[in-house]
Amino acid sequence: VKLEQYGSTNERRPLYLAYISSEANIKNLETIRENNLKNTGLMNGSPTSTDVAIVWLSYNVHGNEASSTEAAMLTLYKLLTERKDLLENTVVIIDPCINPDGRDRYVNWYNETASQPYDIDRQASEHNEPWPGGRPNHYLFDLNRDWAWATQVESASRLEAYNKWMPHIHVDFHEQGINEPYYFAPAAEPFHEIISDWQRDFQTQIGKNHAKYFDAEGWLFFTRERFDLFYPSYGDTYPTYMGAIGMTYEQGGHGMAGLGILNDEGHVLTLVERLTHHTTTGLSTVEIASKNASKLNSEFAKFFDNSNLKYKSYVVSGNADNLKSLKNLLDKHQISHENPTSTKISGYNYATGKQGSMTVTNDAMVVHTNQPKGKMVKVLFEPDAKLSDSLTYDITAWSVPYAYGLDAIASTTKVSSDKLAEHKSVESLKEAYGYVSKWNSMEDAQFLAELLKQKFRVRFTEKPFTSNGNKFERGSLIITKGDNKHISDFVKTLNTIAQKHTQPLSQINSGFSQISPDIGSPDIKLINKQKIAVLSGEGTSSLSYGEIWHFFEQQLHYPITSINTDNLGRTNLDKFNVLIIPNGYYGSVFDEGNMKKLKDWVRSGGKVIAIDGALRSFAGKDGFSLKYKTSENDSTSNNLTPYADREREYSNALITGAIFKTKVDQTHPMAFGYSDTYFTLKRGSSQYSLLDSGYNVTHISDKTVYSGFAGQNALKNIDQTLVFGEEQMGSGSFIYMVENTLFRSFWENGKLFLVNSIFFVNNNAFEL
Repeated sequence: VKLEQYGSTNERRPLYLAYISSEANIKNLETIRENNLKNTGLMNGSPTSTDVAIVWLSYNVHGNEASSTEAAMLTLYKLLTERKDLLENTVVIIDPCINPDGRDRYVNWYNETASQPYDIDRQASEHNEPWPGGRPNHYLFDLNRDWAWATQVESASRLEAYNKWMPHIHVDFHEQGINEPYYFAPAAEPFHEIISDWQRDFQTQIGKNHAKYFDAEGWLFFTRERFDLFYPSYGDTYPTYMGAIGMTYEQGGHGMAGLGILNDEGHVLTLVERLTHHTTTGLSTVEIASKNASKLNSEFAKFFDNSNLKYKSYVVSGNADNLKSLKNLLDKHQISHENPTSTKISGYNYATGKQGSMTVTNDAMVVHTNQPKGKMVKVLFEPDAKLSDSLTYDITAWSVPYAYGLDAIASTTKVSSDKLAEHKSVESLKEAYGYVSKWNSMEDAQFLAELLKQKFRVRFTEKPFTSNGNKFERGSLIITKGDNKHISDFVKTLNTIAQKHTQPLSQINSGFSQISPDIGSPDIKLINKQKIAVLSGEGTSSLSYGEIWHFFEQQLHYPITSINTDNLGRTNLDKFNVLIIPNGYYGSVFDEGNMKKLKDWVRSGGKVIAIDGALRSFAGKDGFSLKYKTSENDSTSNNLTPYADREREYSNALITGAIFKTKVDQTHPMAFGYSDTYFTLKRGSSQYSLLDSGYNVTHISDKTVYSGFAGQNALKNIDQTLVFGEEQMGSGSFIYMVENTLFRSFWENGKLFLVNSIFFVNNNAFEL
């Protein structure tokens, strides 16, 4: 065994990999690794041998699915003591706990509350975790949805190690409800179209090998249901799209099970039983890998032949900061990218949804599919992933050009390109009346956050203006010498911050603009250093709260105060300018007293930002113009649909993460920095009418689905529905974000809507 630390969590817990193989293989580990990469073309040269199978077993990505880390230890022990024969031609890599922060949260809670001996009654406290539970990591992210986006430190660290090895088989060990026995491969439809026949077939071979052991013990299991291979950010799909046999194994139990629980079938499900099942499938996986080591290597190499892919190049252009963010994502996956040497690119145009062309500069980015990870390129960039079945486990659209707000062309011929040197530098500032910063990206938002924390007084313009021959758009930031006399060495300090953020600033020499407004105009407003609160605790979605928490701490770098919903009634909201209400169910939270308190605070100048499900607390309620838009009546009664067809019929009313083009009111402060169209990821079928009283900042204007699945019934009434809006009440505002722009933190282009809502919308009097 070789033990290696590959990272640390937010709470400073170590992340480990254990390499288990024969003594000879452990001594030759680096050569085995390099041979595997050479076999795929990821490393130059020819392999000296390709007869060792590489199996990676990942445990406890969900912290409260406790049996998997227990099984990791037993699996390692049995490999070394009972199944050493399997290690002659396999390298087994075990990640014993992907999510130590979540696991410790669960285990510490369980040990605090559990009875001695354990109580099997599911009503007992030891079977009912308090909010937020142990499933997510420190920032309450679901790490099993973060493989492709790598927003969390655990994921980014793991990808670095994973890409060094590129295993032939990857298994993600999980737990499901206490009444489901055990699930293993083969997976359910839909399978993504790039999955090879070999990958499908070998999943079945693995499943049959597991079944042999389960049958011998009389254990129950199921296959080919529920868990599909489509959305790319799971621990089974991501490895599959990197050529591996990627699989999820699900044991009944989950955070409810503890050390033992009585399920609906009268069976006492114990931790020992759960970890024994996981150990059995783990060993069975290594066994079949050992029996097929040479075949695994040869078929793995074939996966990296990308000559049959339809699109040969994807070309993206637009906002330089968004391009930089996309490059950072590709670098995490070790996907290469270049710059176009052509100026006109033709192919499928993402903006129009049909064939067209686009004129680009060499600042644009080209990503080819004739590189080893070309199939993952297709998965991430393809405009509309082919869906073989509408019943899926997750969202059905994620195309990164839409997510990053970039113009894109998918070309069936390889686009000429080259790797050009990047020269992004910022000129040092000279003495001037003031300085103007662009406003169209998260990098600009981070620059503003730093200025406010450093006590700079910053303005923004609600109207375009021209000064020094430069036109500045709505939202542009203005930092004047006169506003900042309290900053010693104003120019030097501002220059230091600008250089740190690589933020270009344009100089203005007078408050008198060539084309008004002038700098002292009421249309150029001082930005309040907003004091922001966010609701947490019971009623809130822990995932949504975590997305907000992570956004402020790790992306915007701006302070935020968390208020538990239990304490809302006694919280002095007057200490805050903004209250963010995450997605959640707030029926008991916003009782009559708290709703009155909230309205009174808003009337006095407060600002509420309600996200996703939080809108239910206001829709159709007294004093609000927000209303549900109900679907048209369907003449076909659901009562006539046969029982066996109900689930599929129900999908007609669903939108499972589809992309729509929206119209944007660019003149509203919430939309500063955006064009007149925006592609939104709609994740549910809830629809709200346009506001009768207020501002419809962004709305869906037609029924066209640009990517993903949307059922026919869900589309009937979707045009002219709200996406983002503002309703003023007294001196303050309610801001409605029907779609959660922070969902899993990967929809990069939506984040500025939230920042605008905080700092620009209904900008109230400046506070010291």
